[in-house]
Amino acid sequence: MWYVEHWPYPIQRSRSDFLRRHHHLQVHNPTMTTTSEARLLRQTWLVLGLALLARLLLGNSYLLVPDEANYWQWSRYLDLGYHDHPPMIAWTIWLATRLLGQHELAVRLPTILGITLCSAYMCLLAGRIFSGRAALQTALLSQGVLLFNGAALVATPDGLLLPCWAAACYHGHRALEEDTSGQWLLTGLWFGLGLLSKYTMLLFLPSLFFAMVFSRTWRSRLASPRPWIGLGLGLLLFTPVIIWNARNEWATFRHVLYQGGIDKSSLVTFRFIGDFLATQAALLSPLAFLLLIGAWLRPAERTPSVRPATSYLNWMSLTTFAVFLLLSLHVRIYGNWAATAYIAGLVLVAGRFGADHAAPPGRRRLWRATLVTAWAMTLPVLVQTVYPALPLPMSMDRVARETIGWDELGRLVDLARKGMPRPEETFIFGLRYQYASELAFYVPGQPRTVSINHWTRPNVYDFWVNDAMLRGKDGVGIYEYRGMEKRISRLFQRVDPPETIRIYRTSPWLGRQLVRTLYLIRGYGFKGGQRWHPRNGGDIRATARQTDG
Repeated sequence: MWYVEHWPYPIQRSRSDFLRRHHHLQVHNPTMTTTSEARLLRQTWLVLGLALLARLLLGNSYLLVPDEANYWQWSRYLDLGYHDHPPMIAWTIWLATRLLGQHELAVRLPTILGITLCSAYMCLLAGRIFSGRAALQTALLSQGVLLFNGAALVATPDGLLLPCWAAACYHGHRALEEDTSGQWLLTGLWFGLGLLSKYTMLLFLPSLFFAMVFSRTWRSRLASPRPWIGLGLGLLLFTPVIIWNARNEWATFRHVLYQGGIDKSSLVTFRFIGDFLATQAALLSPLAFLLLIGAWLRPAERTPSVRPATSYLNWMSLTTFAVFLLLSLHVRIYGNWAATAYIAGLVLVAGRFGADHAAPPGRRRLWRATLVTAWAMTLPVLVQTVYPALPLPMSMDRVARETIGWDELGRLVDLARKGMPRPEETFIFGLRYQYASELAFYVPGQPRTVSINHWTRPNVYDFWVNDAMLRGKDGVGIYEYRGMEKRISRLFQRVDPPETIRIYRTSPWLGRQLVRTLYLIRGYGFKGGQRWHPRNGGDIRATARQTDG
């Protein structure tokens, strides 16, 4: 027996096992030594550490986007589940803000740390399957793509789903190779935590199943009780969400089915597939996306010891992508829905195209171009979050539209509430949950706010607020569409004429730019009608809650 320091930790192996598992390293890099592997390991962690530091510095430098404010609002109503997503994002934001205070960095800290953990597991997987060089290239690529930076710097469930998927993917591979109870239980643990983060984690099951079924090496694992015990642990962790939904008419699953287009009359349409593919290319960067498609379409001819592992990466990435590609033939797909496909996908790309230092010059140039393109697409967006460096019209500057002016809006609404005849009996509302949540965070004192959903769609506020809590009170609210004051007037005994609020930002290129125009309205004597009311009884989202006034 002898000791080998192979990625990511020293392990004891027989000489024959070493030669079998590392033949590809010897062929492509005969001078590879344990010293060089250790150097690559240090460089990998340095890349991840610098990326983490940069995100921590950025995390408190711009205001919460509406979805972040919404999830922060969830953390003030802790529960076993929520209308839109499982509870992990609310639980972790609650913990971070209790420890660090109510500020932007605390809200984002769980996802900043989560994406760092995701990246670490991706690098561990790359090192385990390919080499230390592949792990370093995985770090360089993953920290550069816009998708992972967005998931880290905007607090959403994706920033918690991705590390759970990456960890389950890593331990799943070890479980397949080693077939130990510990690795299967760790796989099940991370699968369950992923289910508590976002329902997309369910796609991990068919991905792993296909990886096992289509591998002669691993097919027999299905006959062992260990994978099924791990699955049982994961499903057990998911029980809080089942309990919450059972108590609330399965509201979350109704929402997910609606998002999946169950109510659409046409089964197949080609309106959305182009948008889906373009969005994926933008979030991943075009070259990385094309290399991944190439890796899927043309599997590498590898040594027998590595072929099952590359097949594993194929199934763990292609399955999710294929599901959402097919779904895009029926309904519009949000860009981030397929994010989990790119965890194993980027590892596959780095291992196939970036790990061989002896590759032909053309391939090396292609890989460098892939890295440069990813970073070149991401860095301007990150800079734009803190300074308007790009001369963009407001219609194209989503960063500004999502982040500018919420603190000013909160100050104006606070002044309006203080000017009401009964400020202590005046609630703050928005006609969209996004505005209600931003006001909850940025109005001084961070008061409880209300989303009047009557004409929009059901959301979490329907579970926190009812008409009985508001009836007879006055309200100060924000809306964005001119003319809505006519509808709002039906909910109050009387309303004042709306006040126009314009939010601006100053661009060094374009001068003073209008970010958004909103309307502030004051209502007196609320009569009822806070909750969403379905337009037709066949809406799958409709529950008894929407008809109880």
